[in-house]
Amino acid sequence: MPNDEHLVFDWEAAKTLPPQMPYLSLFTDDQGRSRLGMCTMDGFVPSVIGGKTDALWQRSLPTDVVGVKYLVMPVGWQGAWHESPAPQWVIPLSGRWFLESAAGERIEMGPGDLHWGQDLNTTDGRGHRSGQIGEEPCVLLMLQFASPQGSGACPL
Repeated sequence: MPNDEHLVFDWEAAKTLPPQMPYLSLFTDDQGRSRLGMCTMDGFVPSVIGGKTDALWQRSLPTDVVGVKYLVMPVGWQGAWHESPAPQWVIPLSGRWFLESAAGERIEMGPGDLHWGQDLNTTDGRGHRSGQIGEEPCVLLMLQFASPQGSGACPL
C-alpha cells in the first residue's frame, strides 16, 4: 500500500448522491495476521440532526461507545507491536502518523483520514505498530466500542 495514499471525501458529489466515505481498516485475516485494507463506508441516509436544520447525510453504527480519548504522539514517538485494545475509530486531528500491519503493509495518515481498528485475536498477538511522523506532534481522537463490527477487511 503506497505511503502517500490519502483518503478523500468528495463534498460536491455528497450534495446530490449518498456519500461513500473511504476509511482504512486494520483487521485480522483468515490466517490470524493483522492486515490493512482500504474500504468504503456506505449506507448514508438523509436525516435531520435536530431542531429545524436541513437534512444531511448520516450513518449510524449499532454499538455502544465505551471510551473517548485524545492522544498526543510526541515527535519521534513509535509504539510497540500490539493488537487494537478494542474496536475503535482513530481520527487524526493534526500532525501525521503511520500504521504497520504484521503482514508488512504500512500507510501514513493525516487530518481528515479515518481509521477503523479491529485487529483482534491475532494468532501471534503481534497485531500492528504505529508511530508519529514529521516535524509536529500527532493529535488523535479515539472512539472505542464495546463489541466488534462485522468481519473481514471492510466490516462497515
